[in-house]
Amino acid sequence: MMDLPLEYRMVDFPKAHGGLVINVSETGLLLHSIRDLPIGTMLNIAVLFPREYELSNFNVSAEIVWKDQPEDSDLIGYRYGLKFVEILKEDYWKLTQLLSGEFRLDNLEVSMDQSA
Repeated sequence: MMDLPLEYRMVDFPKAHGGLVINVSETGLLLHSIRDLPIGTMLNIAVLFPREYELSNFNVSAEIVWKDQPEDSDLIGYRYGLKFVEILKEDYWKLTQLLSGEFRLDNLEVSMDQSA
């Protein structure tokens, strides 16, 4: 489980929207967004994550394969299951490093605390 910010754009619509990555694997991710999107929508996604004391990102193209609207949660919006359709080799490497713990998620909290 993680809580990473992301920016997504619908393939046919250039306006960017924000969301949160709740969970990620090598084949897809779980996204939370307030926007109502239909299953089958193709998205271009940039996921932000800490890399040492800087932010980095990886980019993927993904398809919405399922969605739900949690009723038993304080979250407003929708959860989407996304399947990766295209990812560059360099971005796949970043993703596997993130999943293996090579890029530490707590570094972002430390760097944010130090800048306050």
